Amino acid sequence: MSAQEKIRWGVLGAGRIAHTFCQDIIHSKHAELKAVAARSIHSARAFASSYNLAHVIEGYQALYAHSEVDAIYIATPHTFHFEQAKAALCAGKHVLCEKPITVTPEQCQQLMNISAQTGCFLMEGMWTYFLPTIIQAKKWLDSGRIGEIVHVKADFGHPVTYIEGDRMYNPQLAGGCLLDMGIYTLAIAQHFIGQQPIHSQTCHQRAKTGVEDDLTILAQYPHATATLACSFRAKMQNSAYIIGEKGYIDIANFWRADSCALYQADRKIEQFREQRKGSGFEFQIEAASQSILAGELETKLMPLSTSLILQQQMQDILAAIAQADK
Repeated sequence: MSAQEKIRWGVLGAGRIAHTFCQDIIHSKHAELKAVAARSIHSARAFASSYNLAHVIEGYQALYAHSEVDAIYIATPHTFHFEQAKAALCAGKHVLCEKPITVTPEQCQQLMNISAQTGCFLMEGMWTYFLPTIIQAKKWLDSGRIGEIVHVKADFGHPVTYIEGDRMYNPQLAGGCLLDMGIYTLAIAQHFIGQQPIHSQTCHQRAKTGVEDDLTILAQYPHATATLACSFRAKMQNSAYIIGEKGYIDIANFWRADSCALYQADRKIEQFREQRKGSGFEFQIEAASQSILAGELETKLMPLSTSLILQQQMQDILAAIAQADK
């Protein structure tokens, strides 16, 4: 690592997810919170009142140029991610961008190119991968505890009340359940199966704004099948099952999991429970900070190649459901 001991973070955006980042960063050994920027100074000040922030900034350009900020966490709606991450990277800032990192594979590839050109770290905030519970589940798989994977089943859904103009239902802001919730199910399948599907089918429903608000994906891999679902319409089981020839792993609330269980047949043979200090964001913050201090451009656990794969999968799924509506 470099002589610097901590990465100085600035937060771009003042919404709910930005609060989670700020609440959890105090549990990261190699990170400290320095600044927040919002479109209005009133929003920035209201946000900053909960934290000991040295800098409260109106607008984003000043954050990109700030001399006391090494890295920026982008916590804005999906469609703003590309331009904001691009601006930050071009200003010499390292970037952790809330998922999805972009809304097209082409945008993702452009950011990857800019990261390489500028020598700045870039990572999509797929915090699930960094949770100790998911790491433990992957260890069980890799050590052969459940044998070869046969199925992955994952769903993530809860009722989202429609509000006029809300980003989750707004097609102009890349709304819809796939990019908000479905990306987690795709990511968990990708993480454990480690391959891309060779064929997939979809079944969907649309909200009155035209975005998909209920989606099921059946994906066929060379040696496994994934059944994935996401929904704004209903509370789903919100679990992941990694099913092998010899047993399975049960991960409740998999995208924010704090426990998992290993089964052979119907018998639970091992359980893992983590003791976290925050809500779970601290693990990705620490990983990103350590990578930046080490001079790395990406993390091994969530490389940019995985972000590109997920972007392509989501683009293919959206194209398939659009075709099905014709």
